[in-house]
Amino acid sequence: MPKIVIADDHPLLLEGLYNQLSNLGYTELFKAIDGSEALKLIIEEKPDIAILDIEMPIMDGLSITKHCKEVNTETKFIILSYHKEVEFIAKAKALNISGYILKEDALSEIENCIQTILNGKEYYSTVFDHADLKKVNSTLGLLENLSPSELKILKLIAQSYSSKDISDQLFISERTVEKHRSNIIIKLDLKGKTNGLLEWAIENKSAL
Repeated sequence: MPKIVIADDHPLLLEGLYNQLSNLGYTELFKAIDGSEALKLIIEEKPDIAILDIEMPIMDGLSITKHCKEVNTETKFIILSYHKEVEFIAKAKALNISGYILKEDALSEIENCIQTILNGKEYYSTVFDHADLKKVNSTLGLLENLSPSELKILKLIAQSYSSKDISDQLFISERTVEKHRSNIIIKLDLKGKTNGLLEWAIENKSAL
């Protein structure tokens, strides 16, 4: 049986998930009511799976996931969320999370989610549109083609910084910024589209 950490600042959902998994035969369960406690448990217990609320006091679920990925934690992460919007899915996918479940579906879908990710696949609540997930995957695939410098510049473009602003902030010449912009346009297949790069960057800001 996998070792699991569950973290949510809503006592009813936390207890509900804990009891549900316990009744299903999961025995190594740990629970936390805020982000700090959750991170401490993950570091100390090294669970196979961490089920984290997307919004918690002190540290939210995505921030915990990001921190753990940066230090190469082997834990697989499931995010619990009220948010159905594509930008939240993009933020989660950009962190390579294993599962994203809507809170309203948590009790009914958690077992299927856990078994799916233990089999090496990712799981998203059944309510999500396949086309939306495909679009997010496509966007992240394009971003993988960018160099670290290009990605840094794209993030600044998404904040509506001009080439001069970017050059001042990164201590590089405007000409270098423009060269990076040209390369980004080619890699994102935006050639010939007026204002295409700015529009794309703003539209996909959550994935950056």
